[in-house]
Amino acid sequence: MTKQAQPLKIARVSQASAEFAQLRFAADFGDMEMLTARFRSHRYSPHVHETFAIAVIEHGVEHFRCGAASYDAPAGTVVVVPPGEVHDGSRGCDAGWAYRVFYPRPELLGALMAELRDGDTRQPVFDRVVFDDPALFRALQGLHAALTASRDSLLRSWAWRETMTPLLRHAGVAEPASGREDAAVRTAQDLLRADADAALTLDDLARAVGLSPWHLNRVFSRTVGLPPHAWRNQWRLTQAKRLLRGGQSPGAVAASLGFADQSHLHRLFKRAFGVTPGGYAPRKNVQDRPQQGA
Repeated sequence: MTKQAQPLKIARVSQASAEFAQLRFAADFGDMEMLTARFRSHRYSPHVHETFAIAVIEHGVEHFRCGAASYDAPAGTVVVVPPGEVHDGSRGCDAGWAYRVFYPRPELLGALMAELRDGDTRQPVFDRVVFDDPALFRALQGLHAALTASRDSLLRSWAWRETMTPLLRHAGVAEPASGREDAAVRTAQDLLRADADAALTLDDLARAVGLSPWHLNRVFSRTVGLPPHAWRNQWRLTQAKRLLRGGQSPGAVAASLGFADQSHLHRLFKRAFGVTPGGYAPRKNVQDRPQQGA
């Protein structure tokens, strides 16, 4: 099994007094570009992308033309520009705008479409350009943060599907029904236990059990009560307690169980059990201390 790898490459950073832009590439999503930017005086000239442009406007207002129409996208909205559509961009208020953008290739969304539509990989066609959908806005913010910060391959592939599925509803794509798949779920759990620090993705697990990644994620979550990445973390934490009781150091435990680093183990352990790994390490109980004067 391969180990966890750094999934992001930072391409460039530009910063002026009131402007900032940072572009990253997500290697595990076909080197998908991801932009984080704040602009006030910058103006995009008319241009096109060979990818979708999916943006969340976090502050201010962006004004832009897309095709034959003009739009103002205020903070809290989602913008989707399809591939090949001519568009520009500039500030729509004095403060400018700040946003996060994904640039997925059509085939990346097409692969998810195939999971939801029984192999149909046709490019999604969205019913508008600017969406006022607070739940989707928050989900896309969370996905951008997860793909920026996390190296957990399983979490990243889960977060992608959990976020892009509701986006595709705006293209008329309905979620398929999913029944019980107890044997597949048990097999997936066995695979996750077998190599705690493997860089498994939903695609890896799905291939092994004969389901689509989307279907496996749904049936696993419904059967177990947690999505695969969260269940694996809980299993890792249970093993961490056993190893700590056996005298291993928190650093050694984190390395052997596939946590990103010791601080990652620390955070998850504290959230789950209320104490840190160091605080959980064996100590002599009060009743085990020798009595004075006995």
